[in-house]
Amino acid sequence: MALISQLYPTTADSSAAAVYSQLLVPQQIQEKVKAGRRRRKKNKGGDGSGSSGSGWAKKRKLSEEQVTMLELSFGNEHKLESDRKDRLAAELGLDPRQVAVWFQNRRARWKTKKMEEEYAKLKSAHDHNVLDKCRLESQVRQIYSISLSLSFFLLPFI
Repeated sequence: MALISQLYPTTADSSAAAVYSQLLVPQQIQEKVKAGRRRRKKNKGGDGSGSSGSGWAKKRKLSEEQVTMLELSFGNEHKLESDRKDRLAAELGLDPRQVAVWFQNRRARWKTKKMEEEYAKLKSAHDHNVLDKCRLESQVRQIYSISLSLSFFLLPFI
C-alpha cells in the first residue's frame, strides 16, 4: 500500500504532509466504494441468461393479466398489508417484494396524477379570479371617471 505522501513528497508544510499521509490511493478508495454498493441478486436458475451473460437477474415485465389483477387490487385499497401482499404474490406467481414495489410505484403515480388534477382546478379558479379582478378594476375606473366628470359639471352650481 502506497501513501500519497510517499508518491508526492511535500516540502512546504508538515501539517499538509500529515494530512496527505492518512489519505488512501484512489484505487483503494474505489475498492472500498465498490464493496459498499448494492447489487442485483443473481438469477436462481443460474443459466446466465442475462443481457451480458454475467448471471445477473433480468428484469421481468409483468403480463397484462398480472397488471390487471394488481390494478383491481389497487382500486380497492391503496395500502398493502402483509397478508394481502403474500396472497397477491401467490396468486400472480410473483415475489412479494415485486408486489410491494409495484404498489409503491403505483401510489407514486396516483399521487402525481391527483396533484396534477388539483393543480388544474386551482389554476382554473385562479384564472377566473384574475378575470374578475380585471373586470372590477375596469368598473372602478369607469365609476371614478364618471364621478370626476359629474363633479366637474356640478362644481359651478354648488
